[in-house]
Amino acid sequence: MAEHVAEHAAYPVGLRLSGRRVVVLGAGQVAQRRLPSLVAAGADVLLISPSATPSVEAMADAGEVRWERRRYQDGDLDGAWYALISTDDPEANAAASQEAEDRRVWCVRSDDAEAATAWTPATGRSEGVTVAVLTGRDPRRSAAVRDAIVEGLRDGSLAAPHHRRPHTPGVSLVGGGPGDPDLITVRGRRLLAEADVVIADRLGPRDLLAELPPHVEVIDAAKIPYGRFMAQEAINNALIEHAKAGKAVVRLKGGDPFVFGRGMEEAQALAEAGIPCTVVPGISSTISVPGAAGIPVTHRGVAHEFTVVSGHVAPDDERSLVDWPALAKLRGTLVVLMGVENSGAIAAKLIAHGRAADTPAAVIQEGTTAAQRRVDATLATLGETVRAEGVRPPAVIVIGEVVAVAPTLR
Repeated sequence: MAEHVAEHAAYPVGLRLSGRRVVVLGAGQVAQRRLPSLVAAGADVLLISPSATPSVEAMADAGEVRWERRRYQDGDLDGAWYALISTDDPEANAAASQEAEDRRVWCVRSDDAEAATAWTPATGRSEGVTVAVLTGRDPRRSAAVRDAIVEGLRDGSLAAPHHRRPHTPGVSLVGGGPGDPDLITVRGRRLLAEADVVIADRLGPRDLLAELPPHVEVIDAAKIPYGRFMAQEAINNALIEHAKAGKAVVRLKGGDPFVFGRGMEEAQALAEAGIPCTVVPGISSTISVPGAAGIPVTHRGVAHEFTVVSGHVAPDDERSLVDWPALAKLRGTLVVLMGVENSGAIAAKLIAHGRAADTPAAVIQEGTTAAQRRVDATLATLGETVRAEGVRPPAVIVIGEVVAVAPTLR
């Protein structure tokens, strides 16, 4: 807790209100903000007010609080452990505050903090930790400090390790997002901060690795020696080996683990080895990279669908699982990942099966990073444009009328 140094500083304490009587006078906006926390604390809440906001009324209808539709009366605080006074009647507030003083009930007043016997701190929760901040008469500063602490705990930038219980060994398959380190999820960032070992892909957000504590072992998945094994088998074995050694392991992958990321293969290998596995979804480049370049994959009146395919296998390759002729007949947006090398062949196949040659197309390289660039073409010129512009992976190809609906963002 943080406390502004004053002439007589408030003494911070956490009230355990489970099963204990709490009286709330008034059912307006103040009560609407405070009631959920009181209910979450398990308090036996008696609400006294002739009217209520729709949200508060819904809580009463759901049985979360008991509501007596009347004004405050002397004696209402009998047996209460805590009271929240928030009516719009100054005389009733003053009378209730005096009753709280006489009965030694901790009391918060929304209209006059100086007349109260308690202040409500700005509170927040993250990972089982309650943060409470008091700055005297500056509630906005309290909220700002609270927000900064909670955000730091959530994203891992504020280290608060457990000291009384060990972490559970296992593997977290974390989607790191399209490249910008700020686009990883809050949970993914927190798990990175708690990891002992991080096995990272080349396409993962590399800047996040620089933020890790020095004791964390970072392994480049592309450099795992695999000898007679396939590379994926070697990665699976490394995940299992470190997890069995009691380490908290994060497998950091670009985008989302299950969108052309072979995440399920790793999850299956871990399951077979009896290793606990947590999957943390990531922001997929299929949507985020076009969006960052000013291209919506859908747009009202233009595209009501979008299809995502892998282009790492050429359309005429017998290993291809994509029905390219069917895709050519669709009217929506086509998003192609890993298709730079085969961009010309893909375009030719789509045109051959009916997609208009003048369909707008764009290629976004290194999307969401400082090196992002966008190259525009048509379906007919896509392959040649990719070669002429020297486009290199990673890049996302977008084909469809949505490419032309907005000003180009580069």
